[in-house]
Amino acid sequence: MNAERSAAKLELTVQKAVNSPGLPTNTELRRWLKAALERSAAITLRFVGAVEGRALNRAYRDRDYATNVLSFAYGCSGPGQTLSGDIVLCAPVLRREARAQGKSLSAHVAHLTVHGALHLQGHDHHNSRAAKRMEALEKTILAGLGFPDPYAGDAR
Repeated sequence: MNAERSAAKLELTVQKAVNSPGLPTNTELRRWLKAALERSAAITLRFVGAVEGRALNRAYRDRDYATNVLSFAYGCSGPGQTLSGDIVLCAPVLRREARAQGKSLSAHVAHLTVHGALHLQGHDHHNSRAAKRMEALEKTILAGLGFPDPYAGDAR
């Protein structure tokens, strides 16, 4: 973890709107987010069920299915200002994907938590160049946290 990331302060609120045993602890979530942050942030991380995940994806992305992660950044914060946003993780989708990909739930949630935090900071994957940059950053952050390459075996 680089010094810039480790110096970032994090105000974290975790909401569990779904009963889903085995989700990561707040301590783990905080550690993963801090590793991905380039500046201080106030983040609400919300675990939801499929109904809420689908409703949010439909309302904000016009896609009628529950997705794994959604990120909502609030305001335009300049350098040195606190980043503010929400990350929504759909627990049943995360479980299904982790099983299908042969990953632990913890590794998959860590990946998508980091992924969501990068989106809050303006990273995206709308074209192949941006996707390669974002994926490389995810791999580096996750390796620093002790997790394997989340894209290994991915047939992109």
